[in-house]
Amino acid sequence: MTLWSHLKRLRLLYYCAANTFIPAIVTTTTLAAAVLMRSSAISPVHLLLAVLILTGMATLYRALHPRTVYLVDYVCFTPRPNSRYPKATLLEHARLSPWLDDSSVSFIDRVLHRSGMSDETHVPPLFLNVEPSCRLDEARAEAELVVFSMIDELLAKTRIDVLAIDILVTNCTVFCPVPCITDSIVNRYKLRRDTRVINLSGMGCSAGVTAVGLARNMLRVMPRGSNALVVSTETTGPCYYWGNNHSMKLVNILFRMGGAAKLLSTSRSNARFRFAHVVRTITAANNSAYRCVYQEEDEKGNLGTALSKDLMAVAGDTLKMNIAATAPRVLPISELLKFLHFSLVKKVLYWKRMAPYIPNFHFAFEHFCIHVGGPAVIDSIQHGLNLSNKDVEPSRMTLHRFGNQSTASVWYQLAYIEAKGRMKEGNRVWMIGFGAGCSRHLPISCSRGLSRWPRCVPTPFCSHSSATAVDLERALLHMLIGAATRDNRCCYTRRSALLQAQLPRLLHAAMDPAARSRQGCYTRPLLLLHAIVAAATDGGRRFYKWSPGG
Repeated sequence: MTLWSHLKRLRLLYYCAANTFIPAIVTTTTLAAAVLMRSSAISPVHLLLAVLILTGMATLYRALHPRTVYLVDYVCFTPRPNSRYPKATLLEHARLSPWLDDSSVSFIDRVLHRSGMSDETHVPPLFLNVEPSCRLDEARAEAELVVFSMIDELLAKTRIDVLAIDILVTNCTVFCPVPCITDSIVNRYKLRRDTRVINLSGMGCSAGVTAVGLARNMLRVMPRGSNALVVSTETTGPCYYWGNNHSMKLVNILFRMGGAAKLLSTSRSNARFRFAHVVRTITAANNSAYRCVYQEEDEKGNLGTALSKDLMAVAGDTLKMNIAATAPRVLPISELLKFLHFSLVKKVLYWKRMAPYIPNFHFAFEHFCIHVGGPAVIDSIQHGLNLSNKDVEPSRMTLHRFGNQSTASVWYQLAYIEAKGRMKEGNRVWMIGFGAGCSRHLPISCSRGLSRWPRCVPTPFCSHSSATAVDLERALLHMLIGAATRDNRCCYTRRSALLQAQLPRLLHAAMDPAARSRQGCYTRPLLLLHAIVAAATDGGRRFYKWSPGG
């Protein structure tokens, strides 16, 4: 062993002592000195003994009590309108493609009919061609479009300096270039040289929950107040399959564009959620589970990802094992006793036909975020956990609006719950992710009040207004005419309620250049708003009686 290895161990020992023993010793010594000053009857031996006992108790408590990790905020990627991919377009491209036979076209039609997706899902621009060809440049551009836009919005939302980020974790299953996505983020945002960076790949749809669990474990052993940035995305371009194998064709039909960026911290200030547990159930030792999602070549040499017919059975068995590991940590004693009672009765009396008792997880969680693998996956989990239609509504609506975004789907569901105003302080959320060979779950709890309409929520999830850019443009045009002519009557049209709901956000974007660049399709209404401000006179100032904050 070299001298440098010994020095590294001494350095770790120093940090451990500085973070654990020294604060406890200083605290107890100060308290003992204060007691000694008030009472001179304490002997030095007793004082030393009290210091040692208190120091040992404080050290033992800090060693056995792990640090709490919080979710400061998160952002979901909202695709551009020009990347919309209706189901009719996909079916038409399949019929025009010279590579697909009639059986593949019929299979695509049947799957689209039962997919549960709408015509508002989005794909990368290269998928809009009849014969998409994804090269390395296109795949890298897709990844950078999703990742950089999410990080920009998250940094603006949390107002955190990039130099304050201590850990960076990214996950993308198929696309793993050199340099990797983490290196691209470090290069663009100029992160510190001592930032811990980890890039996960090949872990399937549950990698997003795994990445959060990994960042959480790293934060627990780092100094207090450390921050971790977790970026989850899936680049769909390299996943495109050219052949006619039906099991491999499902990836082209179901997967869509998406991503989520999260900021974790051990500091409670400005935190919105608190992480409770992370439970992983790995079943890759089983051959059926190992090959249920398998990347391989077909008989013609076309590379693709095959989804096995045993996928639902494997997911069900994995969920049972995951529930067995999760239930003792989250369920109350009453539910655990009921489960134990039913199990003993079934074993003692040999009632094999007796249905197993399903614990009531509503005692442990108020909201459920289930991976949107498809309608069959959602239905099986709903039946297995005895959930109501309202419990699985976020999963179905995410699948309907955005499709299967792989690792980021559970965060879109959390955004949907917030957009509906269902998240209350103290509520608990159960995130369930399924991937190749394993399953993960992540319970989190709301730590404080939330903004009802967070900016991370995509526009279709905001049910408070059906406003579009065209509606805002027309209403603002009416206001512009009224401001120029000093006539208030033409401004208060039937769209006055719409303006009162949307104008504060536009005013904020008009004053903040960084926010203005994130508005996307609202560029023309913003230009009209600038014209209103320029044309407003003494009579027109009566329009701005409400503040930009609402």
